[in-house]
Amino acid sequence: MAADLGELLVPYMPTVRVPKTGDRVFKSECAFSFDSPESEGGLYVCMNTFLGFGREHVERHYRKTGQSVYMHLKRHVKEKATGAAGGAIPRRRNGKVFLDLELNRDFNGEDYEYEDEAKLVIFPDHFEIPLPNIEELPALVTIACDAVLNAPSAYKKQEPESWEEEIQVSRHARSLRQLDNGVRIPPSGWKCQKCEMRENLWLNLTDGSVLCGKWFFDGSGGNGHALEHYRETNYPLAVKLDTITPDGADVYSFEEEEAVLDPHISEHLSHFGIDMLQMQKRTENGHHTDNNSRPRVSEWEVIQESGMKLKAVFGSGYTGIKNLVNSSYVILDAYFWMYVGNLQRIFDYSPLDPTQDFATQMAKLGHGLLSGQYSKPPMKSELIEQVMKEEHKHQQRGISPRMFKSLVSRGHPEFSSNRQQDAHEFLLHLINLVERNSAGSENPSDVFRFLVEERVQCCQTRLVRYTQRVDYCIQLPTPIEAATNREELLAYEAKRKEAEENMQAPPEPVRARIPFTACLQAFTEPENVPDFWSSALQAKSAGVKTSRFASFPEYMVVQIKKFTFGVDWVPKKLDLAIDVPDFLDLSRLRATGLQAGEEELPDLMPPIVLPEDTRGMTLTIDEAAVMQLAEMGFPLEACRKAVYYTGNMGPEMAFNWIIAHMEEPDFAEPLNLPSMMDPGPPASDSTLGATPLGNSPPEESIAILTSMGFPRSHSINALKATNNNLERALDWIFTHPEEEESDALSDMLVAHSISVCFSVLGYELFAFISHMGASTMSGHYVCHIKKEGRWVIYNDHKVCLSERPPKDLGYIYFYHRLSSS
Repeated sequence: MAADLGELLVPYMPTVRVPKTGDRVFKSECAFSFDSPESEGGLYVCMNTFLGFGREHVERHYRKTGQSVYMHLKRHVKEKATGAAGGAIPRRRNGKVFLDLELNRDFNGEDYEYEDEAKLVIFPDHFEIPLPNIEELPALVTIACDAVLNAPSAYKKQEPESWEEEIQVSRHARSLRQLDNGVRIPPSGWKCQKCEMRENLWLNLTDGSVLCGKWFFDGSGGNGHALEHYRETNYPLAVKLDTITPDGADVYSFEEEEAVLDPHISEHLSHFGIDMLQMQKRTENGHHTDNNSRPRVSEWEVIQESGMKLKAVFGSGYTGIKNLVNSSYVILDAYFWMYVGNLQRIFDYSPLDPTQDFATQMAKLGHGLLSGQYSKPPMKSELIEQVMKEEHKHQQRGISPRMFKSLVSRGHPEFSSNRQQDAHEFLLHLINLVERNSAGSENPSDVFRFLVEERVQCCQTRLVRYTQRVDYCIQLPTPIEAATNREELLAYEAKRKEAEENMQAPPEPVRARIPFTACLQAFTEPENVPDFWSSALQAKSAGVKTSRFASFPEYMVVQIKKFTFGVDWVPKKLDLAIDVPDFLDLSRLRATGLQAGEEELPDLMPPIVLPEDTRGMTLTIDEAAVMQLAEMGFPLEACRKAVYYTGNMGPEMAFNWIIAHMEEPDFAEPLNLPSMMDPGPPASDSTLGATPLGNSPPEESIAILTSMGFPRSHSINALKATNNNLERALDWIFTHPEEEESDALSDMLVAHSISVCFSVLGYELFAFISHMGASTMSGHYVCHIKKEGRWVIYNDHKVCLSERPPKDLGYIYFYHRLSSS
């Protein structure tokens, strides 16, 4: 028999590999579905690529690659028998051969036992060889099988390789000198002290200076002022401001030139008024809570509808999801037509490694959630057995999208960690990934996209400027002063302070109740524009901004701004309830554009201010900044012009100049530096050194029209003719078609579905996500979705009909635009 097996495997020996260091063995989840060794058909692991496939997908991989040898893994899960005393009878576990596989269940694993089975399967004849079979198999095959069986999980393998575990304690941490200069860092509103950067900011732990970090090739970062400050002062340690959490922060040592650990980070931050000692404590179950947990107890009970006998539901669209924000349900409902509708085509044309393909994993997740394959009701025999035992513990299996989460979180500082995910940030991150992976094709994210018209008015001259920007979510403020139970809140606050002074137990908390109309009103109120530069005055002035909707999306996402920072930097959630309506009419928030009697601010940019010692001299170009831009692939001469025309103000400013001027015909032509003898342009051509903006419409507006299928040149003409108003530009295109394209435009109007709507048809609430916990860094999310006229609660793998949907306690709300009919 040994000879027979050896001869059988000889033709396939070149395709059998032994996993090497760095190889990931996917033996717990199919690349195209959520089948696992626990599934009825088990899992097939390719002995060459080490990818896992369910029974209905393994044939596809065989046809595409020609790989014939697979290891079939099957785990049999059984409930332990119960003795007369009610305790589980210990039974022997047979053949635990493939390790590092956890039970794919949320209930008590001690009540179950399992038996593992493995065998080699040779396609296309499905010849099976049971394992272990050391004596009869060739040595190479035996070694390969043993390595696959004992390989760690593809997801567990990433954890010990995390770079965070290699970070060493800084030698400056213990003896760090901190200046007693009275600096206190506010919880928000930071910007670099040497430029206007408001991101990638670092706090120097010696003198409290807030400065920007270095500039990155992707256009993010800063101008390197934090490093310059170290070179001037030799103050070695800095902490990145937006990374401070109860678990620590990102600390960098300029002297050691690497990320470091600071065991005294809490003490060093408190020197500047950032109190880390009062951050939330972690409880045994992994959730965070604070010392005064009473306000959150009722919130957890209400949102999860605890104490109610909720009826479990099964089938298509009722699949539980674990370890991922439940906003995936709402997203995939909107993306269904793009991914799940093209499931077979996406799977058939997927790359050789489908685990790293975004479209494949989106289609896989959509099918897993919406097919009902992983949400099946219990068998009749199981129900009878439960009734006999007076038990009702059957729960659907649900899905655990570890492969999807690993892909979409790759490279993201928050989502790639084990820290709590913010649902709003994850939603925008996912929309951004969909857009980036839809280049050259229809963009499913268009259903969330809308235009915001921003009206900025100079308070001194009363002149205005209208601009438009793209957005995907309304963020509504929560004005506590508009609470309908204001007197009750004031009385509670007085009792709380009295109890605190007398060291007594705090009173029963009172939740603020705020009308939804007050939140909308706060959204529409004018807000001050920081550092506003008036082109009419050619100087900084006071300015106010108001926002309105220039267009309306198919799906309107509304976020309630419940989270804030305390004066001690402790992030907290406001305990409030909003009477969110089932139907939403945003007619009064529709943009109007330039009104009669309004005058626009001149189309002038702020002048480039050069240091006094360089005036009247030829500007020296920062060649280092030029090379940074050139390494990104831009023409060298264009990079030189960008650095020159932005006055050597850093690579980021030059990068923005490149993006704004890429379409110009002389973009890559050589730069002609003016000499001191050049007369220059007449003074009348330029007002106080201001630079004309030109007549080119905003690229975002052009992109929106061209994404609808209109020619770029025609889109630019339409925007120019309508003062960059998108709604009027769309009307202008249909009333002024180019002669050679008139027929095409007419056909496009009928055939193309334009997701950006310029009329208000009303919205109906169909889903909301609620958060339980003290801050975004802790707690738990629950999703409610309205399906077939009834509300359904999605709480991890538990999916039930909702009895009392807590619509007033939501964090993110989803509305669908009503049809005109």
